[in-house]
Amino acid sequence: MQMSNLRLDRKESALKGGALGKDILPGKALESPRYGRVAGLGSVDRMPMGGKPLPDAQIELIKNWINQGAYWPDATIAKSGEVKKHWAFVAPVRPPLPRVLPPGWVKNPIASFVLARLEKEKLKPSPPADRVTLLRRLSLDLIGLPPTPEEVDAFVADQSENAYAKQVDRLLRSPHYGERWGRVWLDAARYADSNGFEKDMPRQVWLYRDWVIQALNRDMPYNEFIIDQIAGDMRPHATQEQIVATGFLRNSMLNEEGGVDPEQFRMEAMFDRMDAIGKGILGLTIQCAQCHNHKFDPLKQEEYYRMFAFLNNSSEGTAAVYTPQEQMKRADIIGKTREIEARLQHHNADWQDRMAKWEEQAAQGQPEWIVIRPTVDDLSTGGQKYLPLKDSSFLAQGDPPDRHRVKMTFATDMQNITAFRLELLTDPNLPRGGPGRSSRGLCALTEFEVEAAAAGAPDKITKVKIAKATADVNPPPGSIPMRWRFECNRAPPN
Repeated sequence: MQMSNLRLDRKESALKGGALGKDILPGKALESPRYGRVAGLGSVDRMPMGGKPLPDAQIELIKNWINQGAYWPDATIAKSGEVKKHWAFVAPVRPPLPRVLPPGWVKNPIASFVLARLEKEKLKPSPPADRVTLLRRLSLDLIGLPPTPEEVDAFVADQSENAYAKQVDRLLRSPHYGERWGRVWLDAARYADSNGFEKDMPRQVWLYRDWVIQALNRDMPYNEFIIDQIAGDMRPHATQEQIVATGFLRNSMLNEEGGVDPEQFRMEAMFDRMDAIGKGILGLTIQCAQCHNHKFDPLKQEEYYRMFAFLNNSSEGTAAVYTPQEQMKRADIIGKTREIEARLQHHNADWQDRMAKWEEQAAQGQPEWIVIRPTVDDLSTGGQKYLPLKDSSFLAQGDPPDRHRVKMTFATDMQNITAFRLELLTDPNLPRGGPGRSSRGLCALTEFEVEAAAAGAPDKITKVKIAKATADVNPPPGSIPMRWRFECNRAPPN
């Protein structure tokens, strides 16, 4: 309490001043006597009295502190996450335009402030740029490319009052505008065409880059630009473009080294996404709150992890997207398929009855398949996790390994088991709907083994010989299935 009172006394004394007036004038360092004495301005004695002058860096720090308002917390240590009147969160107020001479030089409100500062420094404005220089500056600023000789000649020859405005409109319509300014946002989004780390394998994310370019060229409103990148897939009836926009969240580096912990690097990617949202969208370095309340910005650790939870509630699935040419091809195939189906249904008015009859016939003579729910053994490898679902299927989660072996165990009193069936299921969370976890939504099963043991002697394991194996399809090799259900077949009693 005594230390706090002493600090309050010093604060009031410094800001109140003495017989000669105020010592510190918030926002006006050069007019503050305290800064003048520290910096050695004028004929006054320099502080600290009888000691060495402060280093230039500290003097500059005092100057900036006074110019920024001389904020001085009442308590000895400000409470974490509580900052009073932080300058970044004060709504800007449009200041009055300064009066300048000659007023005819001013072409826009910003020029008034420029000319006012020049007058204060007793400087004169530079002469107007010639038309070639003006067009070159404008072109480099808007599209990042110099104008062509033909464009320069056309601008020089155009003597109309809106000649410059027409050049601005022309450059804003250029596809190079989105390329030029898209680079600024792509830097904030951590965009790269490779995964990073030692392997640094290439990644196919250029559709997100093109989305950013097209969004700028379409003059997309900023709020939509941000919403689509953070939650475009959550939009009602999300389009492919909105799903592609969420590539903003998938630009984190990927570590493909052997021996990495998939969950560790998944969390590092999550922290990187939080950092990108903080810096790129909020304008804050929020990573401090990953470990504690932010010391300077009004952000608590609890608030950090509330926002973190929004990003950490879904898997890192791979969406299927198509180029315009591929979309046209898909639409053509789907259209022709529907046309054939409609024609067949038209020529066969009783097609529904015939379909039902065929399904009934096909169901006859089928074996009795019984769904089982095994437990996952600890010997499962590759970092894959299995989430049991209500329909007795399993949803594989975690890092999708290239190779994986899983051991599952179940107890049963069924007799005369003659076959096993592994049923692969689609799922909306899988790449392209599944049933596999590869980028194409496919999977591959290379081996299936069965071992049996009596319930009273679980250590006496016998390997079951499989006489024949069949598959409905044989896709190219990919990752293991992500969602599947285990069934066994029981032979009918004699």
